[in-house]
Amino acid sequence: MDNLLIARVFSEIGDLLELKGENPFKIRAYRTAADIVGQTGERVADLADAELRAIPGIGKTVAAKIRELADTGQLAFQQELLEEFPSTILDLLRLQGVGPKTVARLYRELGISSLDALETAAAEGRLRGLRGLGAKKEQLMLRAVAEYRRREGRFPMPDVQDIADALAEHLRGADPDLQVTPVGSLRRGCETCGDTDLLVAGTDLAILERFAAYPGVDRVLGRGETKASVLLTNGLQADLRLVPSESLGAALQYFTGSKAHNIALRDRAIQRGLKLNEYGVYRLDTGERVAGATEPEVYAALALPFIPPELREDRGEIAAAGTDTLPHLVSRGDLRGDLHAHTTESDGRADLDAMAVAAREAGLEYLAITEHSKSLAMANGLDERRTLAHARQIRDADARLDDITLLAGIECDILPDGALDLAEDCLAQLDIVVASVHSAFSQEEREMTDRLLRAVESPVVDVIGHPTGRLLRRRDPYRVNIEEVIGAAAAHGVALEINSQADRLDLSDAHARLARERGVSVVISSDAHATNAFGLLRWGVVVARRAWLEPEHVLNTRSVEALRAALRRNRN
Repeated sequence: MDNLLIARVFSEIGDLLELKGENPFKIRAYRTAADIVGQTGERVADLADAELRAIPGIGKTVAAKIRELADTGQLAFQQELLEEFPSTILDLLRLQGVGPKTVARLYRELGISSLDALETAAAEGRLRGLRGLGAKKEQLMLRAVAEYRRREGRFPMPDVQDIADALAEHLRGADPDLQVTPVGSLRRGCETCGDTDLLVAGTDLAILERFAAYPGVDRVLGRGETKASVLLTNGLQADLRLVPSESLGAALQYFTGSKAHNIALRDRAIQRGLKLNEYGVYRLDTGERVAGATEPEVYAALALPFIPPELREDRGEIAAAGTDTLPHLVSRGDLRGDLHAHTTESDGRADLDAMAVAAREAGLEYLAITEHSKSLAMANGLDERRTLAHARQIRDADARLDDITLLAGIECDILPDGALDLAEDCLAQLDIVVASVHSAFSQEEREMTDRLLRAVESPVVDVIGHPTGRLLRRRDPYRVNIEEVIGAAAAHGVALEINSQADRLDLSDAHARLARERGVSVVISSDAHATNAFGLLRWGVVVARRAWLEPEHVLNTRSVEALRAALRRNRN
């Protein structure tokens, strides 16, 4: 029972309570609990009651429900709420731009409780009979349904990693030294995964029985002598493969993929008189086995250095390996600071000192505090007066705290017309400005592109935060010509963010690689709202590695002095 799954349950309860028209404070309590759990670095399911209640914002009731979820795999209160509505209504709550109030009206007034029913009603023009819902809204709902169907069956990579970790922990219950390795799209760091595949070697068939007995299994899909497949209660399929120790390297290479990478490798093997498969590398003429126990020896047999899994997409990595020009990929240990974090001054869960100490304990040398600006009222955004007062508090804390440098910043909203939410003379007095879009996501491509271009051109903007606005499995990127934005960022010396939040990972790897090719610096930021959230940086690093980024391409791998000099506001 990983944190994101628990957070999703609490968020779902909040939505169901809103469908019922419950007390707003009760609704907010569950949504706040979802935010806190989702931001917590420790697995809350493993914490004792006292440890849970020590987390700011988690009280007795929420702690008890977390324990119930962790111990039983379900929550009685959630099940009671679900009995009041058709189960398919939850799909409607996951549509972009369709909130619980709209879903409640659709259900009560038109009896719509499923995607199919909504799609039919919108196509027939029946939604426009409801007050406030016109033809344009019908088309937006049809598009939202189409987008949801495209995302269906995929899970964010961090969620799948948590599940794979839990499965591996369960398997090691019988043998603490057992090596369990995730493969497939998860090992390559793909932003979403359709399933999770695990490899084990050097053990017996009993491990397949143990895998099938994992508490989170809904049903066993298949079981043989070397493989077991199960469907988990959250809808994700998991497969376990048992391979001989002497073939572990070849199996890791083969099952990690990608398919295109493997085809190119097999062609290279044939050109050298070799055969490559999941069991090893063999000479075509004699059948002699020449490699297979480790991945490096498999690649070496093909006259290649080891290729990191994140690069195995047949996007030039084999040619680069063949000429010894593979990038020296950025790692978590290269990050020296974090340039996007919030405190209780806006919508964070911890105060300034607590966030600073947590960043220091996470091994960071500097931290930019970037509260929301005033237009984001729901996040208690800051106006000019509060921004400058908070900047003074940040600088006072910086002088007071050892072994961490604090930068006074802001996450300033980019308004629908491209103007910044705060006055330029205020923003000029800060150490760093991250500019982000938080509203009007439905603008047309030209309008949204011009909006971002205007922000990039502002002399007080240093970084564009989560540049495409997507939320994985919940909201598609807004329509924007990202190539144009990247070109403008290159021209004006503005950095682009890889936001490490598990449901954002924005920029994507493809866009981050394009930024690298255009000479645009990237920052990898946690967007931390809680003390435990700096661990999220690992996910941004995965995206950066898939984008072929080296430390030199990432601003926050530099010392704080070098960072300051590289920020747009300080460049000549």
